[in-house]
Amino acid sequence: MVAFLAMLIAHAVCDYPLQGDWLSKAKNHNLSLVPGEVIWPHALAAHAGIHAGAVWFLTGSIVLGALEFVAHCLIDWAKCDGRLSYNQDQALHVLCKVVWAVLLAKGLVP
Repeated sequence: MVAFLAMLIAHAVCDYPLQGDWLSKAKNHNLSLVPGEVIWPHALAAHAGIHAGAVWFLTGSIVLGALEFVAHCLIDWAKCDGRLSYNQDQALHVLCKVVWAVLLAKGLVP
């Protein structure tokens, strides 16, 4: 339960103060913030990497960090594509933390 709560707090820190308005827009593959350049892959990877690093740091599991990276990229891509609402996006991120906490508690991840 402690790991789950820590991951929720880290998620809030990573998604709000550590993301900011520019990164929020730059990770969107439907926007062009720098004319003539494709920047969204770098921005999305950086944002997901911040989240992945927090999960890895808090759980000690690089596997959970990697799962967080992939899940965060996919969820944010779908949100930027208009397939998820803001609330659905946040609910899926929290659900991921539930799954990571269960995997950790059951000793199913290194």
